[in-house]
Amino acid sequence: LILSNTYHLGNRPGGEVVDEMGGIHNFMRWDGNLLTDSGGFQMVSLLKLARITEEGVLFQSPVNGSEMLLTPERSMEIQNQIGSD
Repeated sequence: LILSNTYHLGNRPGGEVVDEMGGIHNFMRWDGNLLTDSGGFQMVSLLKLARITEEGVLFQSPVNGSEMLLTPERSMEIQNQIGSD
């Protein structure tokens, strides 16, 4: 069992990239169960890079400064897109 993080995968490399590579199992070359968390913990651990809004959490990328709005719906969308168990 591997636990991966929706925020980090959605931010970099991105859900689209993981999907294009055949999903998270192929991306990680892992045949076992693979869970993803919601990414919500990052609103606390990355508080300096986050702004909490009514819609969700607006994160600023520590890599390039781009913004990513992580809502409950977007979190589930990323998890489905990458093929998490």
